[in-house]
Amino acid sequence: MNKRARRVNDVIAYLLHATAWRETSLIVQAFSRDHGCVALVAKGAKRPYSTLRPVLHTFQPLLLSWSGAGEVKTLVRADIAGLMPLSGAALMSAWYMNELLLRLLPREDAYPEVFDAYEAALRQLASGGPAVAALRHFEWILLRETGYGLDEAEPDFSALDNEPGLRARLRERLAEHLAGRQLATRRVLVDLQRWLAQNQPGG
Repeated sequence: MNKRARRVNDVIAYLLHATAWRETSLIVQAFSRDHGCVALVAKGAKRPYSTLRPVLHTFQPLLLSWSGAGEVKTLVRADIAGLMPLSGAALMSAWYMNELLLRLLPREDAYPEVFDAYEAALRQLASGGPAVAALRHFEWILLRETGYGLDEAEPDFSALDNEPGLRARLRERLAEHLAGRQLATRRVLVDLQRWLAQNQPGG
């Protein structure tokens, strides 16, 4: 899409992050299949009776419309387009994916295969089943599409016997791509695992 287009209507997207802006608004980072990562100002979204407030949630498919030609567009409309119930460890995995997208993808460049892998991983997390295969597939596609893919044939992501080695190789390549900047979600997860190991009975 031409980045100078004035209006985008009814696009399926996911909210990656939101920060307060002025007294009543938010700046949200959204990720869609055809428009990539887009920064949007959600005017009045913090007001108690805003129609945006109950809709703008992470990890849920949203139907978004926005307008503007600048770096930050104006969110015009947002509707819920589905439900993916996430809780517990699944939330940490989902936040990890969001942080990778925010760190590694340039603004407003479409990455349809990354979007599809992200959505598939969210659905697997929401199903309550093991998400290992979906997460490894997401990492693989993200690295490949951003030019940092592994120099090997795409593996069978359902073959869990090979998962530890694949995970190590993918994380090493991601660390190179991040240029030494540690992921906040990764640090929290490591600290949580360390705390659990130290505080379990007999530990």
